[in-house]
Amino acid sequence: MVSYGGNFYQEFDLNWGGNRAKIFKGGQLLSLSLDKASGSGFLSKKEYLFGRIDMQLKLVVGNSAGTVTSYYLSSQGPTHDEIDFEFLGNVTGEPYILHTNVYSQGKGDREQQFYLWFDPTKNFHTYSIIWKPQHIIFLVDNTPIRVFKNAESLGVPFPKNQPMRIYSSLYNADDWATRGGLLKTDWSKAPFTAYYRNFYAKKFSKSQFSDAKWQNEELDAYGRRRLRWVQRNFMIYNYCTDYKRFPQGFPPECRKF
Repeated sequence: MVSYGGNFYQEFDLNWGGNRAKIFKGGQLLSLSLDKASGSGFLSKKEYLFGRIDMQLKLVVGNSAGTVTSYYLSSQGPTHDEIDFEFLGNVTGEPYILHTNVYSQGKGDREQQFYLWFDPTKNFHTYSIIWKPQHIIFLVDNTPIRVFKNAESLGVPFPKNQPMRIYSSLYNADDWATRGGLLKTDWSKAPFTAYYRNFYAKKFSKSQFSDAKWQNEELDAYGRRRLRWVQRNFMIYNYCTDYKRFPQGFPPECRKF
């Protein structure tokens, strides 16, 4: 098992937005900013094929309507794979929406959305992805919020062959992000800034992949209870229950959830 972490200078490149993306405190803290001219972003120097990724984020404070802070794993090309966290901003006092999605071989449309059970602008919170050949688990402060299972037996592609980099960006999306685009970005509040710290990545070892028990290990009883608690109380959209969107029947992987 190989671990990486800590220093943003060593692990990431600031790839767009000029000086709106900054690394400071000796590489321990990173910030992204958005103004009317541009957003900003970064990506990892390394690629990952399976592992656990942890990052602490503190989101844009105040009126963040129209802004999106994205944090995701992605490969490249028209048949890319991707595992997404996106934080959709809102007006002051209204909750952020955490939007999750999984792309395999270029196809996404597997959205689940959640409210959070805390204010993500007040303090840093940890957002994690566990990616194994049999499933992907999304976690918030080590509480599982979503499990996407490998459904290749049902003919559904699963991300397992393409190494991915870690990306993050803060950008304007007021054409869709907040109430379907009804609420626009208030540029008088710019610049909007999100902060990152305590990055940690763990690559799984080859010996683990030969361990069938490890491969299929998902959540313990406590984790399953926490997952049910989140999905019962905080999930606000699940593509697997959207009858209007799938009048001919739900995607086959929905049977596994």
